[in-house]
Amino acid sequence: VQLQAFGGGLVQAGGSLRLSCATSGRTLTTGWFRQAPGKEREFVAAISWTGGSVSYADSVKGRFTISRENAKNMLYLQMNSLKPEDAAVYYCSGSRSIVVIRPTESDFEYWGQGTQVTVSS
Repeated sequence: VQLQAFGGGLVQAGGSLRLSCATSGRTLTTGWFRQAPGKEREFVAAISWTGGSVSYADSVKGRFTISRENAKNMLYLQMNSLKPEDAAVYYCSGSRSIVVIRPTESDFEYWGQGTQVTVSS
């Protein structure tokens, strides 16, 4: 399984950005994590293969939406009302297990390269 994230960039606070992740192979759970400079990588959002189960970190709930389009092997993260503290390198990830609820890094076997999101205040 391979994943490739793209769509990062520079956006003003309050703005929106959509990240995409191209995937190959089937994973039961896909997710997004992020890592800011000097901080550990943290969970952002996860979604099941069917899309019927999703979860979000409290810090992004109500602002970010995760979705997937299996016919196109794509995973998305729509980010609205961005804040400076959302700035980080964002990684997409895949798991062979159903680990949608509050997953940790160790739950995911597959990782894409990161895409940088910068939010100016």
